[in-house]
Amino acid sequence: MAAAATDSIPSVNKAWVYSEYGKSADVLKLDPNVPVPDIKEDQVLIKVVAAALNPVDYKRMFGYFKATDSPLPTVPGYDVAGVVVKVGSQVTKFKVGDEVYGDLNEKAAQPKKFGSLAEYTAAEERVLALKPKNLSFVEAASLPLAIETAYEGLERTEFSAGKSILVLGGAGGVGTHVIQLAKHVFGASNVAATASTRKLELLRSLGADLAVDYTKEKFEELPEKFDVVYDTVGESDRAVKAVKEGGKVLTIVSGPAAPPVVHFALTSTGTVLEKLKPYLESGKVKPVLDPTSPYPFSKTVEAFAYLETSRATGKVVVHPIP
Repeated sequence: MAAAATDSIPSVNKAWVYSEYGKSADVLKLDPNVPVPDIKEDQVLIKVVAAALNPVDYKRMFGYFKATDSPLPTVPGYDVAGVVVKVGSQVTKFKVGDEVYGDLNEKAAQPKKFGSLAEYTAAEERVLALKPKNLSFVEAASLPLAIETAYEGLERTEFSAGKSILVLGGAGGVGTHVIQLAKHVFGASNVAATASTRKLELLRSLGADLAVDYTKEKFEELPEKFDVVYDTVGESDRAVKAVKEGGKVLTIVSGPAAPPVVHFALTSTGTVLEKLKPYLESGKVKPVLDPTSPYPFSKTVEAFAYLETSRATGKVVVHPIP
């Protein structure tokens, strides 16, 4: 039997929905009568306080992974922060009233039908963690997919103390966390990162030793070569020229990859968030929010339009959710 919060949970809620693939401006609609999802034994129901957008959301909306996607109609949104209002019978980590956050979709290319851009959403307890007390819901929502991708990607390259790394797209959602984790968690000897002119100061503030302006110089022509190149933008063909003999290029952008390039796709797990909690609570690793964030729930289409320009710095978050 599921335990529920005392205040009654409605049977329907407001949610952003699309019933066909296409551009967010054309297909995404606010529906006031979407059934609140039922929870399975290993899930909790979350009253959503904030949801972050990721490029994977609009790539999915375009139909890029139709073959493995859940059937339409879809409520988009991977990242969530909110309050547990109901727990399944097998849930042991969380109770009603807990403030939690996470990336709802364990496998990025096999996402759930019902995401985080709604008043309520369901999630397996294994993809969630307790929200660090020092973070707002907006800050917490910005983290899961990006910070887990950064961390698991670094682990995949066997990154360790004393190694050097070049981050392509250092000011983006994932890149801002690769810089911070490489420097403050893994103990990199040298962190270089690329961004446009006005974002170079941000890279330095996050821990980059070298901020490379890609509008003025080619990163593959830097005198130094790196143990790891972490590619968040889709430039692996150039990245191989910046890596040391025996080094690794990791890309999170899908496409053909031949050694030394490794393609990486995230498996979402609350364990990574738990592992990083001390760094988040101490402020060593910080959320990075785009200056335009947060967007109110009613402006979700505008938030997607902005994200689709590829000009966002850090994360685009939707809050408050009524």
